Amino acid sequence: MDNNYRSGFVALIGRPNVGKSTLMNHVVGQKIAIMSDKPQTTRNKIRGVYTDERGQVVFLDTPGIHKPHSKLGEFLVKTARDALDEVDLVLFLIDAAEGYGPGDRYIMENLRNVKTPVFLVVNKIDQVHPDELLPLIDRYRKEFSFNEVVPISALQGNNTSTLMDLLISHLPEGPQYYPADQVTDHPERFIVGELIREKVLEMTREEIPHSVAVVIEEMKRREDKDIVDVRAVIYTERPSQKGILIGKKGSLLKEVGKRAREEMERLLGTRIFLDLWVKVKKDWRNEEMMLRQFGYREEE
Repeated sequence: MDNNYRSGFVALIGRPNVGKSTLMNHVVGQKIAIMSDKPQTTRNKIRGVYTDERGQVVFLDTPGIHKPHSKLGEFLVKTARDALDEVDLVLFLIDAAEGYGPGDRYIMENLRNVKTPVFLVVNKIDQVHPDELLPLIDRYRKEFSFNEVVPISALQGNNTSTLMDLLISHLPEGPQYYPADQVTDHPERFIVGELIREKVLEMTREEIPHSVAVVIEEMKRREDKDIVDVRAVIYTERPSQKGILIGKKGSLLKEVGKRAREEMERLLGTRIFLDLWVKVKKDWRNEEMMLRQFGYREEE
């Protein structure tokens, strides 16, 4: 391996819904984090791996930093803050179209004690006039000393190659942590569960999204056929939410299952038989035992 090979861990930090998952999926070239127009979509630190001949970048796509209103919310914010202590570099993403907000000031306060380099990444530049960018950037620079400022459009891929060039140049010399063809360290079961949750987010309104957890109870390949059987349970907090999720004559649940199955088949390259159920666990977002059962627990 080249003596100048660089590698390291990079945290993606920002308000909810600024495009952190979109950026990571674009860079690694595959969906490994779910995307939604609803905030607080990401609930775990999802590692995405980018590798080329110069180096390897391991991204931590963290939950959006926000003021928590439940034990789940507290877990999400702690997860995001803890990521700052584990990395070689921090990318602070902002939404150019949304502009400066109190949430950004709150995040920059959290970044003041960070000793690693911090890049300001101005996302969604395709949604604003170029003349609006410089005043916006100046506003942020007055409050924090960023090592680099990079305007991008994660959705369209604008200027993301420049961002990757700068990232790799700022990382220390180091080993290749993952094989070159590996894009995430999460198991298939986790990704499959996230795809189901994404389809729920796509098809439901505000009363549902944050009350949903998905548990993959079984996932195994049939011995005699190229089919993977997946049995999954979507948990909600109230019976009324269960009714909404199932829909009239099961129509909404069927559509969620159809969309999730199609994406799983593209991802895994095999046929999927998806058995989908909906169950109620009252107020699970505030129950420590339920949070651990659903996978929201401290990493050892």
